This record gives sequence, structure tokens and C-alpha cells, in this order.
Amino acid sequence: MTTHTLDKQGEKIHLADIATTPPKKTDKDAAKKEFDALGEELFDLQDLMWGARLNSVLIILQGRDTAGKDGTIKHVAGHLNPRGLNVVSFGVPTEEERQHDFLWRIHQHTPRLGEFAIFNRSHYEDVLVARVNQLVPEALWKERYGHIRDFEELLAEHGTLVLKFFLHISQQEQEERLLAREKEARKAWKISAGDWEDRQNWDAYTHAYEEVFARTSTREAPWTIVPADSKWYRNLVVAQALVEKLRPHRDAWQKRLDAVGEEKKRDLARWRATRK
Repeated sequence: MTTHTLDKQGEKIHLADIATTPPKKTDKDAAKKEFDALGEELFDLQDLMWGARLNSVLIILQGRDTAGKDGTIKHVAGHLNPRGLNVVSFGVPTEEERQHDFLWRIHQHTPRLGEFAIFNRSHYEDVLVARVNQLVPEALWKERYGHIRDFEELLAEHGTLVLKFFLHISQQEQEERLLAREKEARKAWKISAGDWEDRQNWDAYTHAYEEVFARTSTREAPWTIVPADSKWYRNLVVAQALVEKLRPHRDAWQKRLDAVGEEKKRDLARWRATRK
């Protein structure tokens, strides 16, 4: 599988050079089997993390309209235990949120140890929408890159595994999906003139995203560019990246659970001794 993961600040890419479609000869049926296997492993890893309480996971999904953020959540999160999962969608800030710093509303939803959180859009809107639509002065949104890096570093120091995905869709595929919404009764509620208006700023958003990747890609919080024209391949890439991020922690989580289990058994033995 070919993926583009950026984990060094200063790395520059051009989205036009990165494919939005699966590699040639990628077998859809084989990908489905792999996705299902990854889902089972993901559920097991989540269970270990939940019990060990040594780490948490924050998944950030960014992408243009129709790129598939909701679909990714549906399919990937479908393999997770909802007991330890929180999905948050960030829209236009409320009046109260605008009266605080831009990270205030975000920090409230970061995951506790043992938990998963999935952000459908995130603090990155404050260097994307705010930039393209000139909602704040340039001097202000430029400072936010540093604040974002520091924020994500803080989360990592607290044990949060941060994964950031950009769902990379082509202009043609986006147009087809927007038009399809108008024809399908069950999707008509998603229709928005703003989606078509944003297409007029395609290049501006492209440049904004490219600068986001260059300024906020770090070892603790890498960006993965996910080809998103094919939904099944998009889901596979996200699931694989997630499992690969969690696997190295399996032994530490199991060791923690073993230690807790031994202590629990000693507590039980002491309790039984008092009952004799």
C-alpha cells in the first residue's frame, strides 16, 4: 500500500502530485478482507488500551466537502467499542466559543486515558477556513501553527497517540458526489450552496492545506494523506495506519493488565481470608 505520511516539520508536498485513487491492480475484495482483519485487531487493541489506561487515541479527520469524513467514521469506528469512543464534529464556533482562545473548545473534547476520540474537522479549521475566508488577520492565523504544534505535543506528553488524516479527493470526484446528493432523497439534507462556493476557492484551500502539512507535521502528530476517491480504499488506509500506530504499545498494555490482574487476585485472596 502506498501512503504519504509526513512526520517532520518543514516537509513540503504538492497535493497535485499525490494520487487520489488506489494504486493500480489493488484488489477490492482482498482489501475488504484485510480491512475486516484490521478491524478485529483494532477492537482487541482498543480493549487492551481501555484496561491499561496508559494511552489514549485522538484521530483528526480533515478534508474537503464530500471527502468522506462521516463515512470513514462509520466504517472504521464500527470496529470500536462505543464504550470508549467519543466522536465530535466541529462546526462554526458558537458565541461563547468565540469569546475564548481558538483551542478552548477543542481541548474540552480530547480523550481521557483509555479512550478514543475522533474529530470530524478540528482546530485546523482555524488555519484553513479562517485563512481562506479572511475571518481573522493574517498575523493571527500564522501564529496559530505554533500553538497547534505545542497543543499536540502537550497531548502526546500525556500519553495521547495523535493521528491526523487528510482525505484527499479530486475535483472531479467531489463534483460527482455533490451532484449525487441532489438526486438521492436520503442525502438531499446535506445539500449546501456553501459547498459549491468553496469549490471556487479550490486552489486557495490547496495552498492552505499544503502549508498546514509543512508547519504541523511532527513525529508525535504526523499527517497521512489518504487517497479518498475510492471509499473502500480510504477506509483501508485509515484502518491500517491506526493499527500500525497502536501495535507497538500492545506489550506495554498487556504488561500493565497482567500487573493489575495479579493485584486484583491478591485483593480477592485477602477478602476471602477474612470470610473464613
